[in-house]
Amino acid sequence: MAKYLFHGSYTVEGIRGVRKEGGTGRRQAVSALAQSVGGSLESFYFAFGGDDFYAVVDLPDNTRAAAIATAIAASGAVSPSTVVLLSPEDIDAAAKVDVTYRAPGT
Repeated sequence: MAKYLFHGSYTVEGIRGVRKEGGTGRRQAVSALAQSVGGSLESFYFAFGGDDFYAVVDLPDNTRAAAIATAIAASGAVSPSTVVLLSPEDIDAAAKVDVTYRAPGT
């Protein structure tokens, strides 16, 4: 399975919901969301700063990650961002791929 980092900010309504259900309730909801598309929640944290939450999720593919991201955004309670995470082994494999590239202006 691939790993994805979902992070973002809650709207006023979203943070009201978090205050009502609590942090553990939100973590349970995100875990259920991941499970609903065949994935699992690895970690979930709240944070200070530009983003209110960070969740690392294992998912079968990009299609399911997009399904989650669009469902979250469509709720109107969250402004999410999604990052595909790569393991060190993924980078090792990428380094072995032959690539032809011409830099701009060369």
